[in-house]
This record gives sequence, C-alpha cells and structure tokens, in this order.
Amino acid sequence: MKHLLSAIIAVLWLSLPAQAAVEVQTVETPGGINAWLVEEHSIPFTALEIRFRGGTALDRPGKRGETNLMMATLEEGAGELDAQGFAEARDALAASFKFDAYMDSVTISARFLTENREEAMALLRSALMEPRFDQEAVDRVRGQVQSILRSSETDPGDIASKMFYKQAFGDHPYGSDDNGTAESVAGLTRDDMFLAKDRVMTRDRLYVGAVGDISAEELATLLDDLLGDLPESGPELPERVEPALSGGVTVVPFDTPQSVVMFGQKGITRDDPDFIPAYIANEVLGGHGESRLMDEVREKRGLTYGIGSYLVPFDHSELVMGQFSSGNAVVAEAIDVVKDEWAKFAETGLTAGELEMVKTYLTGAYALRFDGNGPIARILVGMQMDGLSPDYITTRNDQIEAVTLDQINAVIQRLYDPENLSFVVVGSPEGLVTN
Repeated sequence: MKHLLSAIIAVLWLSLPAQAAVEVQTVETPGGINAWLVEEHSIPFTALEIRFRGGTALDRPGKRGETNLMMATLEEGAGELDAQGFAEARDALAASFKFDAYMDSVTISARFLTENREEAMALLRSALMEPRFDQEAVDRVRGQVQSILRSSETDPGDIASKMFYKQAFGDHPYGSDDNGTAESVAGLTRDDMFLAKDRVMTRDRLYVGAVGDISAEELATLLDDLLGDLPESGPELPERVEPALSGGVTVVPFDTPQSVVMFGQKGITRDDPDFIPAYIANEVLGGHGESRLMDEVREKRGLTYGIGSYLVPFDHSELVMGQFSSGNAVVAEAIDVVKDEWAKFAETGLTAGELEMVKTYLTGAYALRFDGNGPIARILVGMQMDGLSPDYITTRNDQIEAVTLDQINAVIQRLYDPENLSFVVVGSPEGLVTN
C-alpha cells in the first residue's frame, strides 16, 4: 500500500499545471485559526502544511533531543491504534503524514484524497491530540536516533557542522545538535514526549498552508476540528544570540583522504530591508553552479568537486555560510582562494554584467519552485513565517528586477567581513596554518 500511495501522489503532482502565479486566499476559521489557501480543483487531492514556530530550540535544559524524538514517535500509534494499526489505517486511506523537527520549527505535512478527507483528518487529529507514545515505540525510535548519533561521530561533514555551530553559538540551542546527545537521549522518558508536544504545538505559534481540492469554508471547518483543541500558548522562545565568529581556522584531526570545510561569518536577518539585495549578492558569490567560488576553486584550479555559500537567517541569529571538500594536499590552497574571493567581493562588489545575469537566472528559476501542491503549501507557510504578504509570489520577481547595482554593492560592503570569516576543517590537511 505504501508503494501505491507513492505512485498516486507522484501521478497527482506530475499532473499539476505549471504554476508560476498562484492565487492565495487568506482564511480565518470561526475558532480564530489563520491559514493561506490556494484552491486547485482539477484533481481530487489536497496538501496541508502545518508549522509551529519554536522547534528543537525549545528543548529544556538536560533534555536535548526531546522535540526531535517526540516528532519522530508521534505517528507510532494514537487513540485505540498501536503503531501497526495506525500505519495500516493511514495506508488504507492512501494518505501521507510526515512529522519533522527543525531548529526553529516543527512541521506536519499531510497529503490526502478528497474522497478520504474526513477520515484522513480524523486519523491525523488522533495523532496530534491522542498520541500514545507507547514505551515500546519510544524505545524503538530512541534506538534509531542513537544510531544516527553514533554514525554522526564518524561522519566528517557532521563533525564539521557540529564544531562550526558550537563555535558560533556556544551554549545557545543553536550551538548543539537538535538530535541531542547519547546521554540526553538515553535519559528521555515517555512523559517527556507528552510534555514536549504541548510545548511546541501551540496555537499562538501556528502557521498553515493548504493547496488543492478544498474550499475556504471546508478548510476552516477542517482546521477548527483538527487544531482547535491545541494549547493556547507555549514557553518563551530562546533569546537572540550573536555569532561568536572572529576569523581564523580550526582543524579537527580526522583520518580521511579529503578534508571537509565549513566557513562563515555573521549574516543578515530575513526582515532586513537589504535581504533581497544580499540574497542576489550571495547567488553571484557562491549560490549556484556558475558562481565566483565555483569558478575560482573548482573550474580554474580543480581543488574541489563543488563549493557553495548560502544565507542562514535563523529566528534568533543569522549567518552567511559555505562548505566544500578538498584533498588533504590542496585544502590549504582552496581555503586561501576562498579568503581571497571573499575579500575581493567585499572590496569590489558585483559588475553590471553579473547583476544582469543573476537577475535572469533568479527570475527564470522562480516558477520551477511551484511544481506541485506540496511544494506550494510549504512555500505558503514559509512566507507567513517570514512575515511576507500573500502577493509576494506575484511581486517577488519585480522586487528582484528593481534592485540596483548601487544597492547590491552597498549591502556587500556592509555584510561581507573577511576579517571575521571563520573556517572549520575536519580531516588531515597538509600545510594548513591554524589560528
């Protein structure tokens, strides 16, 4: 049945028309829940995306990993159904539920056919309101998390990521693995699962996007039934933290033929008026396959198979980051090239030709994001959490086109800071000077 469900969803997504422009309705339920909706009645299928701000950053002291373990166990039985019974009921309805935990949010993604909408939502409601968290299920999923943690101890990429975020954020939740540690996960109890659910799933931090064969009135009824009994509010969100990155190179010795490198500095908030110019600037520096970093590090010198940079606007901090892997004999040279390009970028900015090319790329690629009900529902929720208006989908490309070269270069000079560009290297690099 799982293979059948995958086939049904794949066919439905592939059947959708290209949606470069979508009409977004704002919906307020009688119970006071707000949602964004895109109606698409050509196929009998709906995608529902539910997100709560807070995420694993709300883990209590000494309980790191509780939110992640709770979300991973949420589908393991509800009401009168144990884990197997719940899975069989879900599959019989050709429905799909996905529960995920991230640093700043937890998400529930639901996909269901119109003919099974009522039954599918009743089943999902039981998972959200009547989870069992049976001890056997908690222990089984705990074992899976512990296996992931053991694996991460021998993965150079995971080691680099953990070290970089620890250096940047210290004791703040951003500075530790949201899977938890072997010790903290081992100590989590069934009672912790119930408490974690009530901490992270609250109405005051709820965002909803729906796309598909459902009307505004039907969605309003569905959401009040599904989510109306959630707790009204949760604990305070974490405090803001400034990245403690002051430049230099840290090496974590590891026996591997290639070194993994993560690098970064303080970034820019999503609500900053200069965020879009900064986003455009990063695309030129390291955001896609024809970026400066790809050209200088890979194409000209062959020092890596791939390198990229990206903006990371957390809810309570922000970074500009990048990563690559290089052979131990050449990683020092690759790092020097990244440093040089970062400094050159900060000093000279973009050219008019680069700006024109990146605008063409960004505006042309935007429509490709709207390739199905599920992706659109995720976009709707992301827009709400970023404080954007429903018309952003139709105005975004105009905002890109409106950015001038002077605006771009001003934000580059403001944002990019070669002196505080920090590197973490995991491997056995040759001739690399650390500081």
